[in-house]
Amino acid sequence: MDQPLTAAELFDAVGQGYEDAFGRPPAVDEAVRLVLERLPAHARVLDIGSGTGRPTAEDLTAAGHDVLGVDVSAAMVDIARRQVPRARFEHADIRDWESEDASWDAVCAFFPFLQMTRAEVTAVLAKVARWLKPGGVLALLTVPMDVEDLEVPFLGHTVRLTSFAAPDLVDRVERAGLAVLDTHSTVFSPDREGQPDEEHLLVLAQAQAPADSLT
Repeated sequence: MDQPLTAAELFDAVGQGYEDAFGRPPAVDEAVRLVLERLPAHARVLDIGSGTGRPTAEDLTAAGHDVLGVDVSAAMVDIARRQVPRARFEHADIRDWESEDASWDAVCAFFPFLQMTRAEVTAVLAKVARWLKPGGVLALLTVPMDVEDLEVPFLGHTVRLTSFAAPDLVDRVERAGLAVLDTHSTVFSPDREGQPDEEHLLVLAQAQAPADSLT
């Protein structure tokens, strides 16, 4: 296989082709629906790995919420700004990016962790737990597998894939200080010849009030 690409290199190269191949996976629609059910009016939502802006940022802004998408790919940020002008998009690596504590009503993270190390995923989850307001929700989607640094083909390129088996990911979310509300899986078939079916795992979790605020 070719030399593996970083996440930024991959999505700069794929660009609009990602949306063409993956469109609206049912798990994304379900995750957005669950988030919308739990949001107050005019909520602040952080979309990690916001990609082309569709469907996540587009649906959330259409519902009246303030959305900031953060993506490691400059090409994706450019596409998202054109397609979803009502949302804001920032070109940044979430592993380095920071936000104020308790400043977001919800965080969406739809498949951004697959090209991070397990230590990096753990660190980002800990930051998300800090960034969420008490009662705020994290909607996380991934492809659950017990693999680490595995080279795989993806949309005509080679990438390194790291993931968790479902119970291990749930454990990481809980260790970050979030209460898991729901998990379920679906199977998705990308609209691209040669791209295999994949399992999509949804984890919905909630930030808890600090212990000292409960006394």
